[in-house]
Amino acid sequence: MKVLVTGGSRSGKTGHALRRAEALSPVRSYLATCEARDAEMSDRIRRHQVERDASWRTLEEPLDIAPLLEREGVVLVDCLTLWLSNLLERHGDGDLTAERERLVQAVATASNPLVLVTNEVGLGLVPMHPLGRRFRDESGWLGQALAQVCDEVVLVACGLPLMLKGQRTV
Repeated sequence: MKVLVTGGSRSGKTGHALRRAEALSPVRSYLATCEARDAEMSDRIRRHQVERDASWRTLEEPLDIAPLLEREGVVLVDCLTLWLSNLLERHGDGDLTAERERLVQAVATASNPLVLVTNEVGLGLVPMHPLGRRFRDESGWLGQALAQVCDEVVLVACGLPLMLKGQRTV
């Protein structure tokens, strides 16, 4: 089972993803792509850690996440938006197609359940800065590619899940 959970900031994506992952397997890994670069981000990370009980194993990797998807039990990736930000920061104007395809292939071929969290950033205004537009475009392309290989796609808004693909409602 491959589940893509998307939505806006503070929409309830992570909470929904945690519940969905917990329903999929008692063996759980949380793959965090965020880096604590300042006090505010450290606080955000701590809040997310409190949401998980001791049954979760935490993996931290900002860039090379594809090899970490194949594990025993379910892997929850939180979040792909930060992963994209990390890639853009490190690769600058470079082409991210190969990185996107590598991740999508790893998701498609993983034998264990996956729950992937990403932000839906394409519903707002067109960003004024070229990097903002590039980020929005890359995020949209990633979401489309992952939706093709996932069994379920869920849009979370105001804490409520809307099934875009699949039948499950947790």
